[in-house]
Amino acid sequence: MSDLNKIAENVISGKAEEVKNLVQQALDENILPKKILDEGLIAGMNIVGQKFKNNDFYIPEVLIAARAMHSGMDVLKPSLVKSGVKPIAKIAIGTVKGDLHDIGKNLVAMMLQGAGFEINDLGIDVPPQKFVEAVKQGIQIIGLSALLTTTMPSMKEIVDTLKKEGLRDKVKIIIGGAPLTQEYADEIGADGFAPDAASAVDKAKELLKL
Repeated sequence: MSDLNKIAENVISGKAEEVKNLVQQALDENILPKKILDEGLIAGMNIVGQKFKNNDFYIPEVLIAARAMHSGMDVLKPSLVKSGVKPIAKIAIGTVKGDLHDIGKNLVAMMLQGAGFEINDLGIDVPPQKFVEAVKQGIQIIGLSALLTTTMPSMKEIVDTLKKEGLRDKVKIIIGGAPLTQEYADEIGADGFAPDAASAVDKAKELLKL
């Protein structure tokens, strides 16, 4: 019988090939895809998130773990879709207009995906209208990232545009990036601020009351 803890352990240590094989083995043994996701891949990424928060892991380890998780997801996804397992929520994430930094954004996207969210990564230098379109398509949370103080006003513009279009109460907005603070989130009318990728997962769950 497959040991789902083994999948989690190999995610944590970033062994992509092992994860892929163990997920396939678990599927071959007719273990439910949702169980493999929750007790294997997500359980592993949760521990990676904790280690990252506690400074036991740094960005390279997180990226390697996320890569291992993705290799397992590639094998698992068709079975998840077939068995009707839905993501816990849909999130659109992007670096705001004028800002080309994406390491933080990518890290947050990986951690959220590792926690069972469906991610629509809008990329870098994203104009407000693109976030508005995502909300119209049923996104429940938007994550806004900025590393430059000069691009921070773009976040306010996105909040204001959503208000103008009557969509503000349809979505939760989380902001993040080196120069940002909870105070700034309050000031522009965002729902929350996350200082790092692991906290972004907690904040998203908190806002959606998951």
